Amino acid sequence: MMEELSVLTNMELLELRLRGLYEKAGYSKYRMGRFEEYGLYGANRRFLASEQVISFTDLDGRLLALKPDVTLSIAKNARIDGDGGCARYYYCENVYRPSQESHTFREISQMGLECIGSVDRAECAKVLRLALATLEMCGGEAVLEISHMGFVGGLLDALALPEGKRSAVIDCIRDKNSHELRKKALDAGMDEGGADTLCALTGLCGDAGEVLEKAEAMVRCDAMGEAVEALKALRGELSEGAKLKIDLSLVNDIDYYNGLVFRGYVAGAPRAVLQGGRYDPLAQQFTPGVGAIGFALYMDELERLETVEAASAEKTMLNVALPKGRLGDKVYALLSAAGYGCGTDYNDSRRLVVENPEAGIRYFLVKPSDVAIYVEHGAADIGIVGKDILAEAKADVYELLDTGLGKCRMCVAARNDFVDEPGRSLRVATKFVNIAKAYYASQGRDIDIIKLNGSIELAPLLGLSDVIVDIVETGTTLKENDLKVVTEFMPISARFIANKASYQFKKAEIDAITLCLSEVKEK
Repeated sequence: MMEELSVLTNMELLELRLRGLYEKAGYSKYRMGRFEEYGLYGANRRFLASEQVISFTDLDGRLLALKPDVTLSIAKNARIDGDGGCARYYYCENVYRPSQESHTFREISQMGLECIGSVDRAECAKVLRLALATLEMCGGEAVLEISHMGFVGGLLDALALPEGKRSAVIDCIRDKNSHELRKKALDAGMDEGGADTLCALTGLCGDAGEVLEKAEAMVRCDAMGEAVEALKALRGELSEGAKLKIDLSLVNDIDYYNGLVFRGYVAGAPRAVLQGGRYDPLAQQFTPGVGAIGFALYMDELERLETVEAASAEKTMLNVALPKGRLGDKVYALLSAAGYGCGTDYNDSRRLVVENPEAGIRYFLVKPSDVAIYVEHGAADIGIVGKDILAEAKADVYELLDTGLGKCRMCVAARNDFVDEPGRSLRVATKFVNIAKAYYASQGRDIDIIKLNGSIELAPLLGLSDVIVDIVETGTTLKENDLKVVTEFMPISARFIANKASYQFKKAEIDAITLCLSEVKEK
């Protein structure tokens, strides 16, 4: 038997172990077909990770879909035995979702479980224990981070934040972007005290006991109090040795999740490898009155580790993606003065990696436009990047600090004689395609994008476009070419960012360097 098992890959062995774990806990295997009726997904788009679904018509004329989700199918077909019972399923399936990086659909391997029915606090604790056991089986150092949607939702209600402003505020909370969070809160009509309270959310992460004590002091309504009590009770039902943290800035899709939410990280993987929570609204689409909780383990993320059993050895160095050029030189000078230098001037050599083992820091010298990529994918733990690059890349990172360096602004500019005609589509030339689309979408304006990589100012002069969207520092180039700023809509400066997984395992080191930069910024 052992000889037969020896031919299995680490992922296959992990799947076998997890099947044993889940079946012992009373879960039965759920099997899906590769193709599902499209109507299930079309009618429930708001519960999908993306509205884009691969669909086709089969030989009988039925509209089918290459499955983008497993939970919807389980929620639809769950068989709950009697009042007060639960249907418990686990699965190992591949789903098909669009990838922002490759601009195509990718096959994602998932293993997970769902519990639907009379889901009480004890049932939630059982699922959390299974999530912790799942992470432990993945090997290496791991941590489970939990939160409760009622805390953030209750706070936004208590502060009377308008519905139309909530999405942008939640994005800032999720990214720990306190500097922009404050501005958006004040712009929404909130007072300084309310803005301070919102910003405090970004720091409510770490040891469960400490975070819950701070959270309790912030309670402003019943929903927040109930969320804190629920988290306290769950913590009490889990073992003291559990690799458990609380992060109340962890806010998932509000339309999907309605209570407990959690994410699991394994050292060496650049992203969360496990994600789940309570999703009563989805389950109640098919069975009124029921509750639901579950999680998915992303096997693809685990495959990036060298081995499942060992994962990655603990890293002692803090890896920094430093942009080449003036901005990188300024940041390095600040950090060097604070004791994070490497003793030699990297500009005097062609070396792309310099380090100081005693200070526990290593710098990677990269092109400015690549910094966010290195950090998001975990090649670097932290980095310094312009807000323009960060917004254009839509990088999934923590934005911990606005350094105030390299200040400029993103603008719409046009010829001096330009007169807008709202009734027709606007031709926009830019190299910041995503930023331009987002800005004009917020204005409700139809546009035609013309992507250029240089000499953007030429486009309106030659009639290629009506306007341009570009970075403006002094405005001299615009004036010399008979152009004017029509609108300024995004302040830009260098931001200090962190990989979300790295932050779980190197929080103390990252917080220390963040504090160092913030203190230098204030001088």
